[in-house]
Amino acid sequence: ISWTSEQIIDRSRLEIHFHHLKAWTKGMRVAWTFSDTTDGVLVTISHDLRFRILALGPIVNPIIGDFFIHNIANKTLRCMKGYVEARANKVTA
Repeated sequence: ISWTSEQIIDRSRLEIHFHHLKAWTKGMRVAWTFSDTTDGVLVTISHDLRFRILALGPIVNPIIGDFFIHNIANKTLRCMKGYVEARANKVTA
């Protein structure tokens, strides 16, 4: 699975914004929001995908949006969490 997106990092708001430019997710806007918690950092991902064929939206959204996009987002977060925590816990001599 692949796509092309533009990425904008907003350091002051602790957010990363993506605008998908190619693939079936073309036009989708994604925001990653980072919030400090007592347990670490909470990352929230929100998606805004408007289907190019509006009539198909109610049919396709539960399949693509709720299942596929959220599934990929959860896998991405798990991988990112592992990557960041492995480097944060690395002991240097």
